[in-house]
Amino acid sequence: MSQSKKRKIHSPEFKAKVGIEALRGVKTANEIGHEYGVHPISVGLWKKEIQEQAKKLFETKRGPKPAAVAHQEPDALYSEIGRLKMELDWLKKKSGMSLP
Repeated sequence: MSQSKKRKIHSPEFKAKVGIEALRGVKTANEIGHEYGVHPISVGLWKKEIQEQAKKLFETKRGPKPAAVAHQEPDALYSEIGRLKMELDWLKKKSGMSLP
């Protein structure tokens, strides 16, 4: 009877570390696999996965907001100020008092 080996489950951090090591290209997949105790095919798969997923890091556009969006916030604030002034005037008329 042969004993079955249990499959190792590696953390995402470990896979990233090994994959980045493979991306550097300093060592071969066999050397990296032997060093970390994983199969060289796994090293290659993790390297490939990192390469494919790296483009998603840069898909979202970052940078300055468009001018229309930047001016939208002050417009909303000015409209809020106008609404509050109208409410204050209404309260002044209803109460018969002069509020500051």
